[in-house]
Amino acid sequence: MSTPATAPPLAPADRQRLGRRAQLLATTSVAYNTIEAVIAVSAGLVAGSIALVGFGLDSVVEVSSGLIILWQFRHPLPESRERRALRLIAISFFGLACYVTVESVRGLIGNAAPDPSPVGIGLAVASLTVMPFLAWAQRRTGKQLGSNAVVADGTQTLLCTYLSAVLLAGLVLNATLGWTWADPVAGLIIAAIAAREGLQAWRGEGCCVPTNSAPGPAPAADPCCP
Repeated sequence: MSTPATAPPLAPADRQRLGRRAQLLATTSVAYNTIEAVIAVSAGLVAGSIALVGFGLDSVVEVSSGLIILWQFRHPLPESRERRALRLIAISFFGLACYVTVESVRGLIGNAAPDPSPVGIGLAVASLTVMPFLAWAQRRTGKQLGSNAVVADGTQTLLCTYLSAVLLAGLVLNATLGWTWADPVAGLIIAAIAAREGLQAWRGEGCCVPTNSAPGPAPAADPCCP
């Protein structure tokens, strides 16, 4: 379960600085995941790999998540868009989970045999190297800001790390041992994790927390709460 993004009160200057950092990290995530999505989907279609296409679509979800964060922090009061940002991120997760589940089940029933994909294996290794550091920076910034949307964006990046490991295992087992079922099974694991994260974002778990502000009178009710 997600941990509430609590943090000590911040001065306005610190909040602006952290807001700029959140936008920079979101921009970096969008750029990397755009490249990752193009490579993964292209390689997946060539190899007939459901897991690799699903991984590429997860990258598209991460791009949308980063764009949502950029949209949120373009507002003078980013907190006012917190709940809506979480809901949009959740919807993108649900869409990914549905698509990959259907394609994975079709792959298992149809006994599809994807070709080995050296490009996919290399991409999975690259993501396993890059994503943990980006996820750590995003989640740390989100907790300092008290923004669960930023933390959720970092969680998506962390999810990409787990998915990279699942993808790598499926592709390697298929390439080395000929276990064609490993690819759709990896896809189902990706779908299950995506659905879980989408549900947490939709519920806004940890959303209703005190909003960081400079010391002074008690802040108004958190707009991300019902």
